[in-house]
Amino acid sequence: MFSFFFFYFKDSDIQQLVRDSVAARNLAYCPYSKFQVGAALITTDGETFTGCNVENIAYGGTICAERTAIVKAVSSGKQKFKAIAVATDNIKTDSFTSPCGPCRQFIVEFGSDTIVYLAKVNDLATVLVTDIKELLPLSFTDF
Repeated sequence: MFSFFFFYFKDSDIQQLVRDSVAARNLAYCPYSKFQVGAALITTDGETFTGCNVENIAYGGTICAERTAIVKAVSSGKQKFKAIAVATDNIKTDSFTSPCGPCRQFIVEFGSDTIVYLAKVNDLATVLVTDIKELLPLSFTDF
């Protein structure tokens, strides 16, 4: 059973991480789905990397926001992450949008203790807080 809980922001670092994910979302290239996603990743040493989804007409070539942020971090020499915020626009549904399966596996690749903040751009006061262990139980890892 998942232990999701809702969190009202008080921590300015988390607030900034969510704002960064919203800003990244605005850069999304999604002419096919029209579904913008932004992610902001903070490393254990406090550096932030952002990413947005980039679609391709050959859908297999599409890359998600979460993986974009992680690839940017890793290609900058960072491999230890504290948290990731993911922002989407959920006008059609009241639920939060969670990372897809490949993104969950990508996140856990770099540690099983990463906190995940899920935000809806139309309601930034309430964010779902979980962690990658909850989102991907029994994950495929070598640790």
